[in-house]
Formats: sequence, C-alpha cells, structure tokens
Amino acid sequence: MSKLAKKYLDILVSKDPNQPEFIQAAQEVIETIIPVLEKHPEYVEAKIVERMIEPERTIVFKVPWIDDKGKVQVNRGFRIEYNSAIGPYKGGLRFHPSVNLSILKFLGFEQVFKNSLTTLPMGGGKGGSDFDPKGKSDNEVMHFCQSFMTELFRHIGPDTDVPAGDIGVGGREIGYLFGQYKRLKNEFTGVLTGKGRNWGGSLIRPEATGFGEVYFAANMMAEKKQTFKGKTVAVSGSGNVCQYAIQKVNELGGIPISVSDSTGTIIDMEGIKGKKWDYLMELKNVKRGRVKEYALKFKGPKVKYYEGKSVWDVIRDEKIKVDVALPSATQNEIDASHAKALVKYGCKVVAEGANMPSTPDAQYVFIKSRVLYGPAKAANAGGVATSGLEMSQNSLRMSWTREEVDGHLKRIMKDIHDNSKAAALKYAPEKDGYINYMVGANIAGFIKVADAMMDQGVV
Repeated sequence: MSKLAKKYLDILVSKDPNQPEFIQAAQEVIETIIPVLEKHPEYVEAKIVERMIEPERTIVFKVPWIDDKGKVQVNRGFRIEYNSAIGPYKGGLRFHPSVNLSILKFLGFEQVFKNSLTTLPMGGGKGGSDFDPKGKSDNEVMHFCQSFMTELFRHIGPDTDVPAGDIGVGGREIGYLFGQYKRLKNEFTGVLTGKGRNWGGSLIRPEATGFGEVYFAANMMAEKKQTFKGKTVAVSGSGNVCQYAIQKVNELGGIPISVSDSTGTIIDMEGIKGKKWDYLMELKNVKRGRVKEYALKFKGPKVKYYEGKSVWDVIRDEKIKVDVALPSATQNEIDASHAKALVKYGCKVVAEGANMPSTPDAQYVFIKSRVLYGPAKAANAGGVATSGLEMSQNSLRMSWTREEVDGHLKRIMKDIHDNSKAAALKYAPEKDGYINYMVGANIAGFIKVADAMMDQGVV
C-alpha cells in the first residue's frame, strides 16, 4: 500500500472505526485511484479524496408506526446524501433489519461512482430503515411507509434528492411512499423512481439492474469473442435483480441454474426457464414465498434444494461446474473460498448485480486468475441508469416505449464498459492485456466527480 493510500485509510479508520462495510468500500476505491492522484497532484492539493469520503449530509430519524394489533412500533430511518457534484442525490432506500450507518455509507459511497459511470447527471445517496417488511401485512407496510416519508419528505425533491427502491423496497413500498409525499407536498413530481407504470414510472425499470448486469457481462465476453449461448450461469438471490438477470440470460441462450433466499438455495441443472421462471416470478412477487417451494413444485433428479446454504456454498461443496457467475443477493456473499471454487470449476466471467457481493479476498482471486470481473459499481449500474431515464421522462411529461428504454439501457451499459476499459488501459495497463474493470470503473467514476468538485470550489 502506498503512503498516500495509507494516509487516507488512516483517516477512514480514525473517523469511523466501527463501520467495516464503509471502510471496505472506500479502501477499494482509494487503492485503485492512486495512479490518478500521482498524475494529478492538484486533486491531492485540493483534498478531493478527504472531501469525497465524507458525506455532504447524514440524516437519522425515528419512525413510529402502529401495527395491526394496535401496538406502537419504532424503527430508525436514514438518508445519506453523499455527493451532489454532478447532479441531485440519487440512490435507493433499503428496508432490512441489517440496515445501519456503515452499510448505508458504503452503499452511498458506491452510488457516487456508479452514477458517475452512467454518464447521466446524478449525484450519489442512499437511505433506508431497519424495518423488515417480511411477514408484515400491506396495511402495516403502508403505515410504516407513511411515517417514514413524513420525516423524509422535507429532505428530498426532484432537483435535490431522488430516492428509489432497494432490498425490501419494491413497487408496493414506492407506491405508499409516493402517495404520502404527494399528500404532504400537494404536488405531483418525479421525486421517487421505480413508480407504477400508470403514474409516472418507466418501462424496464424493474428489469433494469438484472438486464444491465447481463449486458455488462456480455460486453466483457465480447472482448474475448464469446457469448452467453450454451453457458451454465449461476445466479444468487431471488429478487428483481436475480429474476430479470435469469430472463435476460435465457434470451441470450444461457442456462441459469440457481436461485436463493435467506432460507437456502435451489439448483436446477435443466435451467430455470419457461413455466419454471413464471412460477418463480409468482412465488416471489405475488405469494412472497420461499425458494424451497420451487423444489416441491418441480421435483426431479435435476432439482435440488440446499437448506441454509448460499449458491456459492453449494457450488463449492458440491463441485458444480459453471461458466458465468452473477452474484445478485447482498454484500460480501462471495468469500475467497467461494471464489477459488468458482475458478476451479470453470467460471470465466463474474458480473455483480448486488452491491459489493465479493469480499476483497474474493476480488483478488478473480483478478489474479484473470476472470472477466465486472464490479458492482459498473455491472449493476443499469438500475440507477434507468431511474435516471425515468427522471428524464418525468421532466418531459412523456413516456418512452419499452424498446426505447431498453435501447438506452443497452447503450449506457456499453458506454460504462468502454469507459471502464479505457481508464484501466490508460492508468493501470496489464502486460498480458488483461482488463482490470474494477480499477477502470473506480478511476472513470472518480475523475468525473473530482473534476466537477474542482470546478465548484471548496463547498
């Protein structure tokens, strides 16, 4: 580690010693942008890194609500408005018991670079609550969302901060949040993205992160003159990202074999497609059930359920061959042992649909093994890119067709790939021609934000 990188890391650890996820995310970026800082000492002189790792605003508030039994419940709400150098704060809301400041700061920090990579004018932010929507009635979720927005509304706006969904915040939650915002502000504006199609939402928005993840993987594979056709693909998670990654893999001729949730993992070596994918969509989006029910529905020698194991545990322990990995569940789901197993059993491509799903040790394994590795801030930027397109449609008071939005998404993911590749080759070229997309994405995202901060002075 260089002296400069150590200096910044010491600042991180001294200020936020109890925020491991945030330190992990920031350290990854800092270590990879050192070549840029060495070539541009003006960034160091202006303390761009010190200013960039500190959120512009951190908002913490209580969220009281009443459950179906008439009892008062209290959760904690957050909004991290991280950086607005290139546009209004933009980033999702996460409702999950694990939510805390460390996780939201890591997500907000990542969002700054991810949004920069999209080429759209969006800053970075993140928010959420330790509220768990699982097991709650629609009425309870509505009461919570209304209470949450009653505080949040004073901090957001279409030209200030535009939240979206994330884990635990889907179409239902966005609807309740938007309804309360409209009630409090007495105006109909594009303050949230991921809205319903018939009241300001965009086509392709639910699909965007999963589609974009696959598009990014396809762009990496095209560098090696490869395609998804006939490839065995492991996908983790079972939410929007996983669901639509599976759909797009099927469209491109791949064979998606896995889904997972907090209870366990399904491996279906015949491929999750057709009526099986239809059932998965109903199971998770309508019934809100567990993936175990998939195994009961489609019993057979090719379908197995593994209780309490992640997709990556199963691949490692059962020695399952895969060509492509699409981690789409949550942070740090792939550790070094998982990464080594993936490489051992034939994986040549990893594109991250979740935020920071690979630990630093796993990233090292992938890069050392010359796996085509698409980091989250590049590979899963399709979701926020399409949120930006939704914002554009709201501003124009018009709606684009599915083909138009998908075309924009495909172009944006190609641009992210090409910009990440160009930055990697310019600042961190490898002798064997390997493209380090992690370094490239961090550098490309950083330079755009850094230049905007330089232009705007010390603010």
